Amino acid sequence: MGGLFTALNAGRTALAVNQKSIEIIGNNISNVNTEGYSRQSAELTPYPSMNFGNFFIGQGVTVTNVKRDHDVFVNNMLQDKSVEYGLQNGQTRALTELERIFTIGEENISTEINRYFDSWQELSANPSGLVERDIVLQRGEQVADKFHLAIDDLSKVESNINDELISKIDGVNSKITEIAELNQRIFQIEIQGQTANSARDRREMLAKDLATSLGAQTYTDSKGMLAVQLPGGLPLVQGTMGMEIEAVTNGADLDLVLQTGGISRPIGLNNLGGEFEGLVQIRDVFIPSIRDDLDRLAYELTESVNLAHAGDGTAANPGGAGLDSIGGRDFFTTPAVPVPPANPWEGAARNISVALTDSNHIAASAVPTPPATVAPGDNRNALIMSDLGESLLINGVDSFGSYYGKITAKVGLEANHNQLALGGAEDAVVQLENIRDGLVGVSLEEEMVNLIQFQRGFESSAKFLSTIDELMQSLINLKR
Repeated sequence: MGGLFTALNAGRTALAVNQKSIEIIGNNISNVNTEGYSRQSAELTPYPSMNFGNFFIGQGVTVTNVKRDHDVFVNNMLQDKSVEYGLQNGQTRALTELERIFTIGEENISTEINRYFDSWQELSANPSGLVERDIVLQRGEQVADKFHLAIDDLSKVESNINDELISKIDGVNSKITEIAELNQRIFQIEIQGQTANSARDRREMLAKDLATSLGAQTYTDSKGMLAVQLPGGLPLVQGTMGMEIEAVTNGADLDLVLQTGGISRPIGLNNLGGEFEGLVQIRDVFIPSIRDDLDRLAYELTESVNLAHAGDGTAANPGGAGLDSIGGRDFFTTPAVPVPPANPWEGAARNISVALTDSNHIAASAVPTPPATVAPGDNRNALIMSDLGESLLINGVDSFGSYYGKITAKVGLEANHNQLALGGAEDAVVQLENIRDGLVGVSLEEEMVNLIQFQRGFESSAKFLSTIDELMQSLINLKR
């Protein structure tokens, strides 16, 4: 009779184990489309055998653990590639907008500069024509307006980047807080000898998201808690404590600050990765370099035109004179700044404007020798001015048009490099995600095979219990 009770217990445990295994398979199937979910499986361990006479008889089976499939190497590689993907993806929208601003189409700064010098060529054919003189003034004002518009557009891109950073901060902070909470939950569950599979899946997915957004790096501490830090080493999550990122605005400027235990620490470019690094790099490095190139172009244009228009006071370059026979007037002006900049051209694109208000003051003629006045039809200075458009006046190697072409090429090359790098990073992430899915993801085919296996096991266990029950009934009937 005791042997039948042992067999009955073995059948009972087999029934329970097969049922639990079927439940785990059902959970896998239900989460087949859940992002970041790792396949789970039951770890089965036989009960210790019992000494029965000269034999050891087994007492059944039990589920000792629900194992979560996990590959540390693939997970770390996926986080690393997510950083690169986030960096390139963060730059894409801003670079697309910069390409629109610095177009190579018909309407751009180079086109307006060419039209300006063409108007001087037309004026040289009729130096005293008021219509031609008005056109020169208008073309000059349009050149200045184009520079102003480009600078304003750059400022708008910077403002849009700041808005995008602000919009992402709340989501980043919520992920940081959730990881800290998951650390606490996982620790409390696993210290009791249980497994926190779903919580670990969620924590890994959040860590990947932070790697994409901030370039965050992770490692596991001695208590099994996930520590998260910025690339420069500033902590985001330590144990069960999550830090907070804040956006501090000062006028049009925006700085990122990390609040760590009541201490505010500035987050510079060297402490960022992923999307945030891409955005800040465009805002703080690339756009300032483009603005500097625009300023240089505006400065060289202003200096060259004014030098030919007003002269430099020497016999070699007396400049030109207006219809009133007076010379020495600048055509363009850039307002003086209170503090001298590091470069003489700093701010030139924003401040360039036409200094003349009267078209009669346009110096199309050479400066006459007193008491002589400007001779009718004198177009000598207008010809000099018209030739400036094709002269290599910037560093001795570039005309105004070719220098602007270098600016547009700079933007275009950066945008093209971004698209290529983004495509490569995206492909790498997709491939690693496919590898991860193949290693630890749910395969419906495998789950169906396992389902049939444990279904058959459950049915066999039920049949076994039914057989033991019949045997016990037979023994009871024998006693009667």
